[in-house]
Amino acid sequence: MEPWEFGQAVRRWRDRLVPESVGVPAGGRRRASGLRREELAALTGISVDYLTRLEQGRSTSPSPQVVEALARALRLSGTERELLFRLAGLQPPGRDVVPSHVAPSVHRMLDRLAHTPVVVQDAAYNLVLANRPYDALMGDTTAWRGPQRNGVWRNLVGPPGRAVHTPEEKARFQALLVADLRMTAARYPADRDLKRLIADLTAQSPRFAELWQSPAPVSNADTSRTKTVDHPAVGRITLDCDTLVVAGDDLRITVYTAEPGTEDAEKLALAIALGTQTLVS
Repeated sequence: MEPWEFGQAVRRWRDRLVPESVGVPAGGRRRASGLRREELAALTGISVDYLTRLEQGRSTSPSPQVVEALARALRLSGTERELLFRLAGLQPPGRDVVPSHVAPSVHRMLDRLAHTPVVVQDAAYNLVLANRPYDALMGDTTAWRGPQRNGVWRNLVGPPGRAVHTPEEKARFQALLVADLRMTAARYPADRDLKRLIADLTAQSPRFAELWQSPAPVSNADTSRTKTVDHPAVGRITLDCDTLVVAGDDLRITVYTAEPGTEDAEKLALAIALGTQTLVS
């Protein structure tokens, strides 16, 4: 395959995307119906200059992380994602690696929750997607870098987030996370990034090391389905926190809601409105 084929494919798939379908306002005059280059770069988390070089064939060795991010932002099917990896000269991730692909059908479901805080994590608790209401509620996830994008890391190493736990709740939640990560490691024994995460957590968190070596498995069947968030603008909000599992892709979709007509619902709506304004501006 020629180096320019990767960029040509990215450009073709970018042109077919309807901006509104990926949460991008279509205001203003557009020369084409698809996404602008800067819009795809923002969705992917790479620079416009780098995306330009990729599309023009001047950069020919994108990392697996960049290819995965492009596949997700472009809403590629499984077959298209595999082709994009091969065009980049990379082997598509195998079944023994934690998957992070979000199928188009899952994207459509998330689109219907555009006004509700939603976060998508993979089986190792790495952040895959977070919508604007989630960022408004929990803080701007686009600023999270490296291990901070991992939920186990954030809960055992820090820095602390907006979720509020009693010491007992925190201890139990940490135990549940580590037990779940242990099961994930057993399902994906060849995942090097997962092995690196476990080694780093073991080195930096005595609590993690203790829980990882604990012989007693912890069931997550009775995990609390409520969460209290201390929002800097509206104060504490107690929310229902439900996690849906996409079995075929091993993804976790967590949705935050409040009972309509309650003070918590009013606070949540205000937090989303304030946060969305800040993120847009």
